[in-house]
Amino acid sequence: MSADYLNSTRGTRGMAVAPHALAAQSALAILRDGGNAVEAMIGAAATIAVVYPHMNSIGGDGFWLIARPGAAPVGIEACGAAALAATIDEYRSRGLAAIPTRGPLAANTVAGTVSGWQLAHRWSTDMLGGKVPVKRLLEDAIHYARHGVPVTRSQSQCVASRLDELRPVAGFAETFLHDDRAPATGERFVAPRLAATLERLADAGLDDFYRGDLARGIAVDLQSAGSLLTLADLERHEARLRTPLALKHSLGTIYNMPPPTQGLVSLLILGMLDRVLTQDMDPLGPEFVHACVEATKLAFAVRDTGITDPDHMRADPRALLEPAALDAMAARISPTQAAPWGAGRGPGDTVWLGVTDSDGVSVSFIQSIYHEFGSGIVLPGSGINWQNRGCSFSLDERALNPLMPLRRPFHTLNPALARFDDGRTMVYGNMGGDGQPQSQSAVFSRIANFGWNPQAAIDAPRWLLGRTWGQSTDTLKLEARFAPGTVARLEALGHEVETMPAYDEAMGHAGAIVRYPDGLIEAGHDPRSDGVAAGW
Repeated sequence: MSADYLNSTRGTRGMAVAPHALAAQSALAILRDGGNAVEAMIGAAATIAVVYPHMNSIGGDGFWLIARPGAAPVGIEACGAAALAATIDEYRSRGLAAIPTRGPLAANTVAGTVSGWQLAHRWSTDMLGGKVPVKRLLEDAIHYARHGVPVTRSQSQCVASRLDELRPVAGFAETFLHDDRAPATGERFVAPRLAATLERLADAGLDDFYRGDLARGIAVDLQSAGSLLTLADLERHEARLRTPLALKHSLGTIYNMPPPTQGLVSLLILGMLDRVLTQDMDPLGPEFVHACVEATKLAFAVRDTGITDPDHMRADPRALLEPAALDAMAARISPTQAAPWGAGRGPGDTVWLGVTDSDGVSVSFIQSIYHEFGSGIVLPGSGINWQNRGCSFSLDERALNPLMPLRRPFHTLNPALARFDDGRTMVYGNMGGDGQPQSQSAVFSRIANFGWNPQAAIDAPRWLLGRTWGQSTDTLKLEARFAPGTVARLEALGHEVETMPAYDEAMGHAGAIVRYPDGLIEAGHDPRSDGVAAGW
């Protein structure tokens, strides 16, 4: 079965995909100005932090995968650790049995994303000869923050659905509400304090976020709000280069980020599917969906019992990607019966972006504040909305991810990249907590195994096992565009099925770019988002 009824965006000199069109256009403008894919991604990341504020912020974390021809891919981990004062005893002394998901005590980890921009810019200069200054890369973001952008339906609906829990949080109402109500789709959203902060970073340098006047102001505001973070926590933080995990696949090699991300989960799913998918499967049919879902359950079991801050892990994630280990896992997938399923990790708000330039440099990037609007706190001086990634820690010392000073939280974030044996390079990814590895399995398999073009692969109906953005049940959720026979067969296999509306945003915002060995590029964006694939 083919899916050529939808056209991908095609180009030769560069391509950018983002879940908001303005971010993709920012990246493309930098490519046209002579920038490389890494520089273009910094520009896109800054823009989307302004124009899609419910999904990400410069008060969040980020992860990068970068590939250039003739060299091994590299990763950047821009993930902030827990504050020095963030201890289990501190939370228990306040009468808490769990870390709050909103408010100052949810803002207990350093925001790492700007440090990732900084390291990526330095790497671009050193390894690619990049020459575009940070001031140019932040230009669009500053303009949009100062002069405003139209509110998306996604932002409007998100604010409305979370209004009761977020309205009381310090700084939220004056930043994100219009006349004490959720903004309507199409109304102008402005962020003048954030514009000034971005301008400060453009003038003083990105390091000012951690070790300059901006850092000192951020620390004062965090402390005043009641956060446990201090200036010492900001000053201690640095992004780091990481070696990606690699899965040897029958079609090539697939890369993803190592722990504390769930990149291993995405690779385990694809490693198992490489052993159980067959060419006669329908990529919209029950056998395909069932195989992907059952592989997901097995991979999630590994995640929920083993993935944490790598400094505290016992198992080597690379050992789980060895052929014998994958053979054993794949053998546990029953083609005729759904395995029992408990519950997943829950929601996550994220943006995935991809850029490929004319030299073949390709970037897969993800940026997040965890839940919608993160902790909800907006710092009064800088206008920064701070993440709540640290609410994923446990206050049980025996847990897999117990809270402790300087510990990195578990991350659902995992940007993906593949190099095929036929010379193609693909960057791809998806937002949405538990949904990220699931949508990656759908998009990758439809492109790589079944030959669909990126736009068709992303547009096609998807599924979600468990909870993600805006969802509270742990059923197997299917978009309504699946055929009734597929739904019925999955129920007969033992899946607890729930039907979701067509193009439901709960399925996440996916994207993919494929570069061919002759230099031609094609890409797809997600119609569930406000994005676009912008080619040159």
